[in-house]
Amino acid sequence: MSNKYEPSKVEDSYYKICEDRGYFEIDGNKNIQELDENGKQKTFSIMMPPPNVTGSLHIGHALTFTLQDIITRYKRMDGFKTLWQPGTDHAGIATQNVVEKQLLAEGTTKEEIGREKFLERAWLQKETSGGNIVHQMRKLGVTPAWKRERFTMDEGLKEAVKEAFVSLYNDGHITQNNYMVNWCTHDGALSDIEVEHEEVNGKFYHMVYKFADGSGEVQVATTRPETYFGDSAIMVHPDDERYTDIVGKEVLLPLTDRKIKVITDSHVDMEFGTGVVKVTPAHDQNDYEVGKRHNLEFIKCFDEAGILNEYCGEFQGLERLEARPVIVKALENAGYIVKIEDHVHQVGHCYRCKNIVEPFISQQWFLSEKVAQSSIEKTKAHNNFHPQHWINSYTAWMDELRPWCISRQLWWGHRIPVFTCDSCNHQWADKADEPEACPKCGNKHYTQDPDVLDTWFSSALWAMSPLGWGNNGKLPELYNLEQDMKDFYPNSLLITGFDIMFFWVARMMMMGDHFQGELPFKDIYMHALVRDEHGAKMSKSKGNVIDPLDMVEEHSADIIRFTLAYLAVQGRDIKLGAKNLEQFRNFTNKLYNASNFLTLNVDTFEDLKDIEIQTALGKYMQSRLAHAVEDVREALEAFKFNEAASILYKFVWTEFCDWGIEYSKASKESISELGAIFKETLKLVSPFMPFISDFLYHKLSGTSLEEGADSLMVTNYPKDIAKDEETEAMFEIIEEAITALRRAKVIIDMGNSKIAKAYIKLDKQIDTQLAKPFIEKLAKVEEIEFVNAKVENSITDVSDNLEVYLPTSEIDMSPIIDKLTKQKEKTQKEFDKLNGMLSNERFVANAPEAVVAENKKALEDAKTKLEKIENELKAIS
Repeated sequence: MSNKYEPSKVEDSYYKICEDRGYFEIDGNKNIQELDENGKQKTFSIMMPPPNVTGSLHIGHALTFTLQDIITRYKRMDGFKTLWQPGTDHAGIATQNVVEKQLLAEGTTKEEIGREKFLERAWLQKETSGGNIVHQMRKLGVTPAWKRERFTMDEGLKEAVKEAFVSLYNDGHITQNNYMVNWCTHDGALSDIEVEHEEVNGKFYHMVYKFADGSGEVQVATTRPETYFGDSAIMVHPDDERYTDIVGKEVLLPLTDRKIKVITDSHVDMEFGTGVVKVTPAHDQNDYEVGKRHNLEFIKCFDEAGILNEYCGEFQGLERLEARPVIVKALENAGYIVKIEDHVHQVGHCYRCKNIVEPFISQQWFLSEKVAQSSIEKTKAHNNFHPQHWINSYTAWMDELRPWCISRQLWWGHRIPVFTCDSCNHQWADKADEPEACPKCGNKHYTQDPDVLDTWFSSALWAMSPLGWGNNGKLPELYNLEQDMKDFYPNSLLITGFDIMFFWVARMMMMGDHFQGELPFKDIYMHALVRDEHGAKMSKSKGNVIDPLDMVEEHSADIIRFTLAYLAVQGRDIKLGAKNLEQFRNFTNKLYNASNFLTLNVDTFEDLKDIEIQTALGKYMQSRLAHAVEDVREALEAFKFNEAASILYKFVWTEFCDWGIEYSKASKESISELGAIFKETLKLVSPFMPFISDFLYHKLSGTSLEEGADSLMVTNYPKDIAKDEETEAMFEIIEEAITALRRAKVIIDMGNSKIAKAYIKLDKQIDTQLAKPFIEKLAKVEEIEFVNAKVENSITDVSDNLEVYLPTSEIDMSPIIDKLTKQKEKTQKEFDKLNGMLSNERFVANAPEAVVAENKKALEDAKTKLEKIENELKAIS
């Protein structure tokens, strides 16, 4: 074997072999599947959060998929019939934006090429990007059931979306209303959670509105002067005595002279600004409610594209944001602007294109918030979030839930299955793409709603639609409807980032519970963000983005996976840097070097289950492995991936390599047993680092994956390994003795040198004949003698269960005494100098406080060092 493991030569080929053999599919581990305590097949299911077909994977994806793959591999090895459902998402707004930019770069637009051609381009984007994403996932070594891969707009899932929509529509849960929505002038309607609120440095524009009767004027302030053309009223608080005499009067809109009234409403904050506010019901969420209460006119002053209309007079035709400085200039010139102040406030932006979002009245389709009520109650009762504190965020949002705007003004997506009869104007929802006729009058001429559904509507069905729910017989080769729903719904687990809790998780809970009568997940693990090594959020502008594929290329999939798992503390952001990757590169080297050592001594090794452990060292290492197995299993069952990785790291590095392999140099007969134990350890490591585990296992076994041997991923995960507490207790004493002897040798500057003789006095009984060779070998002592009393004239080290003695009569102490004497003289001079300075009252009074404190600490350190040297000299004199 070479001294270096070359992952680039192993990972791709091993992955292809395993995929080709069908290991990733639900029956890939058929030979080791087990029944539970009730005699039923153990099952495990987890749904991949489908990545968008708009680009490539980022490091957050790498974390999600790594954690999902670890738990899936673990369950698969533990005898579960396992489904990890893969797929990609059509990502309506995001994909349409990408394709529109492509068209603009080619000098055309979607309107010019038409809906049909545009959709062809969107499908091309899906094929290109979706294929790229799947390739990247494979490079990470993830093992979903690829043969069942789905796309949120495939023929089966289109059916599921129509099934859900039509059912909800017919039950009265989906309705069409004119309602104020979040409006992106580029992407159309957005739900509340698709709006990102950012703090911006804006302006407060103080304007005057003159009374229509010429009796004066009133001052108001606004952050959006371009909307004042849509004002329906001026408003003051009913208890504000400053304005009692103007209530009911009319004012003239600046520049247009349109008349509006002064009204009262308790919504007004008397303490803010002048206490007078303008009311623009069609362009402000709060004003919308005021408008409804007071039966005001709802005046839209710009259209869907943000272009000012006829209400805006000379400014008609300008885009709303571009119009602002023009309008302000005109108001200033006409004397309507009193002052302009800087003002920091929150402004909503489209989560996809970052355009400023407008409150806008539009006819949209809405799903009633009442559909979620049952799932909210069940979720609060069970709280299956990990970490548990996410229930608080879930509750805070869901308790304030409003109707969900599910229609989008896009071409790419699931077309809303609602039709309107051209003859009788009857409107109905239909699962057929082309209904035969109007169900009311029989007319065959009708129009389908032009909008598409919010991307998250189809994603909300993801816990059950890939299992065949609502697919209406389409793509039957991908699922067994009756069996899959029985085996895999509810899903065992969901792993995802906390940032899509409301976009996706809460909506799957709502839809799953509504259609199946039970929540779709037994457990939900919400992981945090991956940040750079300094804790900063990754962004292209900062230049600190880590590409997971670059990391795989440079380090290996195994190293990336183990690093992410090791750092994934529940509820804490991950700080990922070069030092972490280097640490776990060293870990792979440790694994490889351990295998190298074992095969230098023995050619091949049996599996642990096929041999009887007989040596003391073999019993000890097997017992320590048993503890590691229990602890790793417990951590994985609690989704504490970092703890599981840490336990593995400590066992392999410290217990097996630093101690076990070193012990074996005094017990050559144990090496064949250690090889079997290490092979079992590789099974334990396999879910985290599958490639190097397989490679080393087969090397140690004298078998080959390429020549037909099974991968570790379809062998049993370690469990129920024999413990030997008596042998463990003995090796604890052995380790304690070695450590004590090493400390004692450091005192005489012989830490790494061999010495002739040492004595040990034990407080506990052990088999000294068994222990002796291990202590002599690792402590580098030619002869150990066990004694019952203190050995005089010796260097002594005392620990919890024993004392060790190095006899000074057998060691030439003069060089050590000379060295310690010189150290004492030097330290004494330093002590005297510092003591003199600090005894000088003038120095202490005049020197800066920090300097005095620094010198006091140095004096204390010198005193401690002197005492230590004197004790060492006393011990060896």
